[in-house]
Amino acid sequence: MSDTSPFDPVGHESIADAVVHQIESMIVDGILKEGRKLPSERELAEAMGVSRPKLREALQTLEDRGLVHVRHGDGTFIAALSGRAMSPALLALYARHGRAFYDYLEYRREQEAFASRLAAERATKSDKARLKDILVALQKAWEDGDAEASQEADLALHVAVVDASQNTTFIHMMASIYDLTRQGLFYNRAFLRTMDGTGRKLLEQHREIIEAILAGDPDRAEAAARDHLDFVEESFRRWQEQTAREERAAKRRRLSMT
Repeated sequence: MSDTSPFDPVGHESIADAVVHQIESMIVDGILKEGRKLPSERELAEAMGVSRPKLREALQTLEDRGLVHVRHGDGTFIAALSGRAMSPALLALYARHGRAFYDYLEYRREQEAFASRLAAERATKSDKARLKDILVALQKAWEDGDAEASQEADLALHVAVVDASQNTTFIHMMASIYDLTRQGLFYNRAFLRTMDGTGRKLLEQHREIIEAILAGDPDRAEAAARDHLDFVEESFRRWQEQTAREERAAKRRRLSMT
């Protein structure tokens, strides 16, 4: 196996089945996530040490099982497996009723606190290296004032923590939940900056989560995750109140001008 490929050479006792088993295992383990494009047929056959006909046979089996989707001329992709946490209609309903956001945060707080605890206990060298890279990205995005890069690094951190929990159910379930965040359904990170000013507090909170995991301190990691989500909830509550005051003040001003 090359240093850049996650795929292992397979034996020859049942080549196609061995390829299928390896790719299925990588899907279960959250290594290959839905939407991920597989390497080209040539690259994949070379990495796994199999012939291209055997590889095609294995990919056909995976497609028949609904695990991959072949887009002719574009490549082979891991199929959408976990689905959405909510239907499009329910997503729209949530967006219209902001109070549902608190339920969403409550769910995330409990799940991410536990995931952070597990990550502190189980994170591998690779997990820790990934978290260190994300911390560098968070720091740079903050220094550059790059809101888009900051949002990307923010989400990458939460995904990486769940991955480091090594719990495959967590990995797949939270991927669906984070889809709500990725869509900006309830809020975008810009609203936190209105409450936080420069975004420094968010950076400090994220740093604390990462450092607690790197230190292998489960209690500290769990507390850091809870504190972060508590801050998000309180910031959202204050933002809603501030928005309501602005709306009332604007109405009073319009009436005073008539």
